[in-house]
Amino acid sequence: MKMHKGSCLCGSVVFELAGEFDSFVLCHCQHCQKDTGSAHAANLFSTSGTLTWLKGRGLVKTFQLPETQHSKSFCQNCGSSVPTHAEKLGFVVVPAGCLDTPIAKTPNAKIFMRSQTKWSKCLENVQSFEALPE
Repeated sequence: MKMHKGSCLCGSVVFELAGEFDSFVLCHCQHCQKDTGSAHAANLFSTSGTLTWLKGRGLVKTFQLPETQHSKSFCQNCGSSVPTHAEKLGFVVVPAGCLDTPIAKTPNAKIFMRSQTKWSKCLENVQSFEALPE
C-alpha cells in the first residue's frame, strides 16, 4: 500500500495517508483563491485512503464555510493547510503542498475556470529563476 507523509510549515503537525489518490485537482473557485491567497488550490482527493495524525492532531483546526461544501484544515501555530477528512462527502482532501513525500500523479483537472484570475492566465513568458534572484 502506498504511504504518503506530510507536515505543516512549522513541523508541529505531521500526518500520513495510507492509500492512493483518486484525483489531483487545481481549483480556481473564489473560495480556494481566498483560503490559499493564490490563484488556485492544488488538492489531492482519496476515497479509500486512511489518514493518520502522527503529531499535533490537537493543533489542527477545521473551518467550514457556512452553507457550502468548502472547508479547510490548518495548523493553529503556523496557519499551513493540512488534510481535511470530509466524512460527509466520503473522502480525504490533501493539499499537495503539504506533502513531504513525492507523488507521481499530476493534476488531472482544473475546475471553476470561469473564476480564474486574469493575472494567472498567461504565465509562460514570465521570467523564471531556480532560487531567489539576487
